[in-house]
Amino acid sequence: MPDDSPFFLTKIECPVCKTINEFETVKVGSYLEDGRDTDFCPMNIQWRFPRYQSYNPLAFFTVTCSNCYYTREFNNAFRDWQKDQNFRTYRLKTIKERHLEELAAPESIIKELAKHMDLTRFPNETAIIKLHLAVFDELLNDRFKSLDLGRFYLRIGWVFRDMESGENPSNQTLKAILSEIDSKYRLVSEAFADTKERINVLATHIDAHFSTEELSAELKSRMLPYRDKFNQELDGLADQVGQAEDRYKAFNDMLTEYKSLTLGTDDATGQETFGSYPSFAEFLLQAKKRWDAIVTCEREALEKAVHYYKKAFTEGSGISQGNQQIQVSYLIAELSRRIGDYDGAREYFNSTIKNG
Repeated sequence: MPDDSPFFLTKIECPVCKTINEFETVKVGSYLEDGRDTDFCPMNIQWRFPRYQSYNPLAFFTVTCSNCYYTREFNNAFRDWQKDQNFRTYRLKTIKERHLEELAAPESIIKELAKHMDLTRFPNETAIIKLHLAVFDELLNDRFKSLDLGRFYLRIGWVFRDMESGENPSNQTLKAILSEIDSKYRLVSEAFADTKERINVLATHIDAHFSTEELSAELKSRMLPYRDKFNQELDGLADQVGQAEDRYKAFNDMLTEYKSLTLGTDDATGQETFGSYPSFAEFLLQAKKRWDAIVTCEREALEKAVHYYKKAFTEGSGISQGNQQIQVSYLIAELSRRIGDYDGAREYFNSTIKNG
């Protein structure tokens, strides 16, 4: 990776299809957070490298195999999965069989989600898709980890919030580049108009030159043959400029098409689209019809997070006594408050105070 990149590459073999992937790992200190929201959501993220300002770091919280799209949280447990005897013995066989079976299905939800990932054009949307894929693969386990599912859905909610607030808007980097191209395009366009005007001015001056009354008849007779030659050359120049202008208009049409393709905008309305869908929200709504674990907004994500956090809290699965127990209890209370479940919020706030 170049020196001005906040990433380094990490090679990991996919446990499902054995593909060797090189995943981008965020370097420590590549971005700063200016505080946390009441549900621990990072606020006002600032990358040290401005070109990555449109990226939510959660886009790199999970990683997806480039071949089979198996997705997991990008942590040390995944990096060292080959040494994890429990994963290899009790979880991998079931995950592999069920994941590949769904991948081979005619209308695979895995493929539908994965084919719409585009980190350059849609960094936040891609983060949400990858987190959904992580949810899908976790749910393949007979004994899935409710705490992890709660964490995944909470982070989906955070990305939705980030998109709504516009603090790390999608496409800003690409829009900035295209804006520069537009600026240079206008300079060339202005140059064409200026060239045509200058040719017209030159033609007028040449015509005036040959119409000068003060010149002798002998001199005019020597000059006259050049009048047609000048006009012929000027007509040729004007034709060439006209041909170049036609090519330039074709370039303009291509640029408009390119912006529509890269930014995902509808030519008729100018509104941003998402692939073949009119919006990312519409894409999620359609995907939800095929898999009801899809969430389409922050509120739905937080509702799912509350559900799985409560399940983990009740079962005590993966939650250690002490600080982690208090934190989960607090999160259930705070997320319940955010979705309007005030009785549930009161219950778990009291539990948090009691355990604290």
